[in-house]
Amino acid sequence: MAIELVVAGYLFYDEKLLLIKHRKLQLWLPVGGHIEGGETPDDALIREFREEVGLEVELLNVVRIADQGNILRQLAVPFYVNVHSVGDHEHCCLFYLCKLKSNHDVRLNKGEVEAYKWFSADELYNEEITPDVRNIALLALERHSELGK
Repeated sequence: MAIELVVAGYLFYDEKLLLIKHRKLQLWLPVGGHIEGGETPDDALIREFREEVGLEVELLNVVRIADQGNILRQLAVPFYVNVHSVGDHEHCCLFYLCKLKSNHDVRLNKGEVEAYKWFSADELYNEEITPDVRNIALLALERHSELGK
């Protein structure tokens, strides 16, 4: 079975995180998608936020060291990584913490996204949220709190 590299981001606003209802899968998920040729994971996730919900985001947890030697660019560090099944293939997903760079006016790409909602920790215990999405979201909330963002 093929494994494809993908990214997903948990975006925070007013102590809540954004999930979208994926039109094809009919699941509540973080914004994300496949990394295209020539993209870094950071670039892919920023693109996916623009395409799916019309938001400009910044990835958190960028570890900075001196830009010396062969370093071209420093990227965000995922807070979690897993491999999961999407039916006919598997995804290796890099999960990131994100914050808004500008306004929070969501503009849905109706071709891919059916709905969106900002969820508090308590609201994640909803029967519509799968256990894996809930557990990763709770971890995201915990890591976000630790960063003090």
